[in-house]
Amino acid sequence: MLPGRVATLATSVGLTLIAGVASLLGVLPAASATVSEPAAGWPAMDLQGLVSEVPAGIDGGYGVDPPAPGDGPDRPDRADRADRVLPAGSGAGRRVVFDESAQRVWLVRDGGSVLATYAVSGSVHDNLSPGSYEVYSRSLHATAFDYGSTMDYMVRFTQGDSAAIGFHDIPVDSGGEPLQRAARLGTPTSSGCIRQRPRDAREMWRFAPVGTPVVVVA
Repeated sequence: MLPGRVATLATSVGLTLIAGVASLLGVLPAASATVSEPAAGWPAMDLQGLVSEVPAGIDGGYGVDPPAPGDGPDRPDRADRADRVLPAGSGAGRRVVFDESAQRVWLVRDGGSVLATYAVSGSVHDNLSPGSYEVYSRSLHATAFDYGSTMDYMVRFTQGDSAAIGFHDIPVDSGGEPLQRAARLGTPTSSGCIRQRPRDAREMWRFAPVGTPVVVVA
């Protein structure tokens, strides 16, 4: 019986050594390996299954930087000198400012300097009252309440009578045609939200994660 036990022991030791070497070479998993959690970097979803945050490396095909509380020193200003003057009564601190009469948006840093400002197209209806709001929901892709158009980079900050109100790019119809030309930005054209040219919508997306203050002035 002893030779048999020795042979079994030798076989067991040999297999253990082989498995150990294979593990080091990446051929087989180590015996102590555990089931890993889902890889970091996947988008967090809200209750409706909409993308609420976009971590680094996950950009939905748009090459978008992940949203972050800070702007970073390498982010250039996109604001003409004359446009850096903020509307009166537009709050303080890091925030988004939307002036309904000027049809213009400002992205304002913590210290009060303007990161970017640009023309937008708000609603043709009187559906948004001046006041202080907060970004509460975001999604890379969204559909209009009447299902007639789609838009990207939706940043919602309040609720209208029939749908959410937020910032997004210029919507396109079912055939992929934009509902307005960028040249018309600066005048109200939408049914409720605030339209932006694509590069500005991406800028807003990067600047305004959930919780960002939004100040609307008349």
